[in-house]
Amino acid sequence: MKDFLLNFLKLKKWTVSTGKTWEAWIVAGFALVTTASFTYMESVTSMEGQFPFFHLGCLSVGALVIVSLKRRYDKIYISEAVGAFALFAILLSLFTAPVAEALRNLIR
Repeated sequence: MKDFLLNFLKLKKWTVSTGKTWEAWIVAGFALVTTASFTYMESVTSMEGQFPFFHLGCLSVGALVIVSLKRRYDKIYISEAVGAFALFAILLSLFTAPVAEALRNLIR
């Protein structure tokens, strides 16, 4: 089994360039920082026991999807992937309880 795996790795041609890998890491780093800031702000503003785990899960899955799309397709620029994730994070944060409460107070 070990010899088979080593031979497979030697024969496998890696098509991912170094530049493409760095671009995916940059997008993943931005997604990680954005998710961490979302988590911090939600833990500060939400009441005890009201942390939106569903929103955090959606944000994490969205980050994985955008990073995988960036790695798969060459024509997606870094700025497009980062912008798409930033807009997704803003849209997702609009549906959390503290933002909904602030909007409700603003309308009154």
